[in-house]
This record gives sequence, C-alpha cells and structure tokens, in this order.
Amino acid sequence: MIKPQHLAGQFIAYSAFAVMIAYFASSPPYQHHPQESALVRLSLTHAGQRVGDCKERSPDELAKLPPNMRAKQNCGRERNQVTLEMDIDGKTVYSQTAKPAGLSGDGRSRFYDSREVPAGRHVIRARMRDGGKPDGFDYDEQVEVELAPRQVFVIDFDEEDKKLSFE
Repeated sequence: MIKPQHLAGQFIAYSAFAVMIAYFASSPPYQHHPQESALVRLSLTHAGQRVGDCKERSPDELAKLPPNMRAKQNCGRERNQVTLEMDIDGKTVYSQTAKPAGLSGDGRSRFYDSREVPAGRHVIRARMRDGGKPDGFDYDEQVEVELAPRQVFVIDFDEEDKKLSFE
C-alpha cells in the first residue's frame, strides 16, 4: 500500500518541476537580434568550373566503349574551389575559399554568413570566383539598399541567370 507521505513527496517534486518548466518557458526573454538592427545573410552553394577541358572522343574510341558509356566528350569530374567575398559599406566583412564537396572533388562549395548591421542605407557588394584564375572575380555585383529594422536581407547565387542575387 502507498503511504500518504510518499504521495505528498511526489506531489511536491512534480509541482516544483512544473513550476521550473513554466518559468523557463517564458523567462528570461529571448531576442534574436536587437530591434534597431537588420540582418544580412549570405547563404549559397555553387559548383565551380571544371578543372580540365573536355576531350572529344574519336569514333574508334567510342566503338571500344560499352554502348551505355559512349558519350562523345570525356570530361573530368574535379571542380575548382570557389572564393567568395562580401563588402558592406566598402569594408570587407567576409572572405572565404571553399573546396568542392565529394570524394572526387566534384560537388558544390557551400557558404554561410549571418551578421547584424544597423538599420539604414548600406552599399553591399559580393564577389565570387569559380574558375581557375588566381586573381579577379567571375561574378561581381553591388547594390545600395535601405534596410529596415529587423529586416533579413539575403545574398544568393541565381544559377539560371548566372549572377549573384540580392533579396
């Protein structure tokens, strides 16, 4: 038989646990970022250009291959690393070079950055290099934007139009 003091002890323990959960569900208040700030978020994945040129196969080479592997061009899988830089108001705030994903180095390079900026007018510039050249950038876009408080401004790469996009 259950003793009354055991039931009272369980009631006190469960009540204390419920009060603790209720307190931490509402306190301390959590704020993602200050009300007077905006958020600039850089989030993109991009596959760099192929490292080598594609080779055209001759009719003799095609005849030696199994029927399911008779592609006219032989292209390597490896891709170049991608370099991405972002400036806010003329100051470089993000610069990273990412290797392609995958065992063969044939995947996409991934970039992510999120930073708070004061609300107001800003000039944002993003540059990306996905080829093998050591200097210069293949894509270079700049936008002047008025950011409202608590606005989230996203920088991405549009694969269809082949340009950096600002939203």
